Amino acid sequence: MSADLERLANGVLWPGFLGTEAPDWLLDELRDGLAGVVYFGQNVGDGLADLSDAILAANPDALIGIDEEGGSVTRLESASGSTVPGAAQLGLVDDLIATEMTGAELARRVRAIGANVILGPVADVNTDPSNPVIGVRAFGADEHLVSRHVVATIDGIQDGAVAACVKHFPGHGDTHVDSHHALPEISLDIEEFERVHLEPFRAAIDAGVDAVMTAHIVVPAWGEAPATLNPRVLGMLRDWGFDGVVITDALDMAAIRETVGIDGGAALALAAGADLLCIGNPTNPGEAAQVDQDRRDFLAARDGIVAALRDGSLARERVEEAAARVATLAAKLRSAADRHQDTADEFDAAAIVRRAVSVVGGAPAVASEVAVVDARRRSSLAVDSAAGYVSGALAADGYRVRLDVASNPVSMQDRVLDEVAAASGTTVLLIDRPDADAAQRALVERAAERDPGAVVVNVGLPARHPLPLPTIEVAAASRLGALVAREALLGRTAPPERVDTAG
Repeated sequence: MSADLERLANGVLWPGFLGTEAPDWLLDELRDGLAGVVYFGQNVGDGLADLSDAILAANPDALIGIDEEGGSVTRLESASGSTVPGAAQLGLVDDLIATEMTGAELARRVRAIGANVILGPVADVNTDPSNPVIGVRAFGADEHLVSRHVVATIDGIQDGAVAACVKHFPGHGDTHVDSHHALPEISLDIEEFERVHLEPFRAAIDAGVDAVMTAHIVVPAWGEAPATLNPRVLGMLRDWGFDGVVITDALDMAAIRETVGIDGGAALALAAGADLLCIGNPTNPGEAAQVDQDRRDFLAARDGIVAALRDGSLARERVEEAAARVATLAAKLRSAADRHQDTADEFDAAAIVRRAVSVVGGAPAVASEVAVVDARRRSSLAVDSAAGYVSGALAADGYRVRLDVASNPVSMQDRVLDEVAAASGTTVLLIDRPDADAAQRALVERAAERDPGAVVVNVGLPARHPLPLPTIEVAAASRLGALVAREALLGRTAPPERVDTAG
């Protein structure tokens, strides 16, 4: 009986794992019906296609998912930075053909390494400029713009024989807390929330999206439980006619791990209507992670499901229904892959990003060399905000220094500014939160007084309030975005000047 329940539970579990090779425990579980795996940056190496082959040999119906959004979030290019336009850049260009082509390129890259599910596009409407987890991962702050680009991305991905998974339902765009670390609560008026934040998800379902990922957020008007564990919230998807796979955001994130636990969260999520449980990134526990954290988290989830099945708090029929949806998607993807043929369409990612990048506050003087002060926020579990590839691509062989304005005193920051000003080249201040981070803005203001020829490169949301230096707005912390900004600094391209109408 225990083996039967464990196999049933395996059919709805989607773990991450440590290393660039599939561990024995994972292959054993795949042979015993495990639904598949999720890749993270730690799994990406030269043999990623071989890794996928090993997983599919153990279970030919395995769903292999990866967070590959483009822009600021990449797993395939986690070491060097994304070379695909990000959502905010696509929203700024507002060219649906470019967005669909970007979705198709993401599908091509993911299919090439043997994966078949993209955890994207982001369907959140980023209405809170201080949002610590979404920001430039969203297409924008207008629900209509976000909706049309979500649909275009879905079309591009799913035409490429890969499943799209829109996230993070019912909408993570109006939060000021990162659910990797705590449980966010939506304080927005419920009528406005429904009108704005649900709209892109409705559009995605109408477009035939294969999967929807839940958010670990609480909407008090719909109950005290986070959406991932809330049958009222997940029931909306079925009420709208969605019969695809409901995937949870990672159950090892603090919003679940530190409240109901992975075991309790797994059982509650299934009971609420989820179909596939992402156990996610085994590095989520941070310094508390064990060497076998991947297997520990997987067993915690499975044991929680089995225990709930045994005590009757989780109906077997509900788990069987969830497993059937997962199996249906796997069969659909296998069939689509057999029929799919790559086309010869050329994809010029740099051309799209050049259209998105703009200069505000007057054109900077053409630089011969660049010296970079990287003052971006620290990396988060969602976004590698401090990744060195951005400043590296921007500076090339020039001077660059990392400056943590959140922890370093002003006196030290000013010494760094003076050192950089004395170095060869134009001083470039690399920032990502000019409106939400007072310390970043203060650094720019002091730099403008000490070095009027300095330039700002902003890879976060475009500044709503003018900065005192010419600013190149990139809207993505990516290698490609940094390379396009460098072109502009060296006068090799001329991004359009944007008239700033903000007060």
